[in-house]
Amino acid sequence: MTQVSLDILIDKARSGYLVSFPTDTVPALAVRPDRSDLIFEAKRRGQDKPLILMGASSDDLWPFCRGSAQELQLWQKIADRYWPGALTLVLPASGKVPPAVNPADPSTIGLRVPNSAIARQILAQTGPLATTSANLSGQPALQTMSEIEAQFPEVLTLAATELELTNAGGGVPSTVAKWTGNSWEILRQGAVKLEV
Repeated sequence: MTQVSLDILIDKARSGYLVSFPTDTVPALAVRPDRSDLIFEAKRRGQDKPLILMGASSDDLWPFCRGSAQELQLWQKIADRYWPGALTLVLPASGKVPPAVNPADPSTIGLRVPNSAIARQILAQTGPLATTSANLSGQPALQTMSEIEAQFPEVLTLAATELELTNAGGGVPSTVAKWTGNSWEILRQGAVKLEV
């Protein structure tokens, strides 16, 4: 049985264990960024598919990217408009990002602040975590903690009593927008329609 209380989940995530929790889109598999290899292993995921860093606030995430003062201002404007929410911004990575988060292209990093109180409560105490949808690579995202528990018995999930606090996700993945240096390229159209 891998269902645990919120406090234990937070403590174990800080210690480097693989955890899962609900977000505003689909449930996340999450781990400390320096232990990202655990997600690639568990999902049987190719190294060419990067993870994203999820944080409790944009301020927690900006240290993981680098850009000019103008770019940072522009990114902040987008973040203020869409975060918390189902938008992942792919930005130039700073030296603070462990290469294991994006092995194929460590020069970029996806960042997101979920519109989920329980996810932000966890992330506020763990710091940003490397995340992805909870599913085996190439398969549909799992939607419930019991499905996650069945497919990933080693992953810690929240006990059902803790889940009463959550607002369940809509099941639609986040929109992924990559900064190209002067504009946004939509890599995946998801729940949010980006207007710039």
